[in-house]
Amino acid sequence: MARLPQAVRRTMAAVVAAAAVFAAAPPSVAVPAGDGVSSLYGSENRTMPTRARVVALTFNAAWETEGLDTVLEVLRRQHAPATFFLTGDFADRHPDAARAIAAAGHGIGNHSYSHPHFETLQPGERAAEVLRADRALRAAAGTTPLPFFRFPYGDTTPQEIAEVNALGFADIEWTTDTKGYLGPAGGMTVPKVVQRALDALRPGAVIQMHVGSDGQDTVLDADALPRIIDAVRARGYEIADLRDSLGGRR
Repeated sequence: MARLPQAVRRTMAAVVAAAAVFAAAPPSVAVPAGDGVSSLYGSENRTMPTRARVVALTFNAAWETEGLDTVLEVLRRQHAPATFFLTGDFADRHPDAARAIAAAGHGIGNHSYSHPHFETLQPGERAAEVLRADRALRAAAGTTPLPFFRFPYGDTTPQEIAEVNALGFADIEWTTDTKGYLGPAGGMTVPKVVQRALDALRPGAVIQMHVGSDGQDTVLDADALPRIIDAVRARGYEIADLRDSLGGRR
């Protein structure tokens, strides 16, 4: 890993203390990561480090639960693992959904508490978003979340990545977003969602999808999921588990 600039290293050393100052009752810091996860520090990770023909399925959840039951059933039926990046607000409002994801054996990652634009926040505020979400995920899911963080809107900077690394999380982004969350009103269809996933196929690709309708009439990612899995496998790829490929199991 490249040596970080001195200013960024100072931020990493100070960010946990800043979070404690910002939050009146700060949640606990994530369990320290092992060598597999810390090797990802300092990087915006948009693929898994492998030459094998594998891809990972991931879902963000910040709105409501529409489509989640369908997604979990398809994953169960297809024997496919996935990682779900939940906001703490989602977990607080839908603890049953968080527990269902964990009970199905899928990994749960951190997607901030309230899904803000991180560049609008101060370091202590950003740390509080991460740590408050970590506490909410633990309480709702009844399990230890993964040491993985995904930035809201995918907006990252080296300093912000260093900050979440200092809290014990690797930044995990995506190779492609299917854009299913845009729904029919945004010009998307199930075939377009599937094609966006297939266009990104390469060893170690990370596919980002969403649950919840965000006001749309349908959850296109849930509707497209069976076709995505079938098409990925038909092209000689396997569905990998991020926890194994990126060292996130604790």
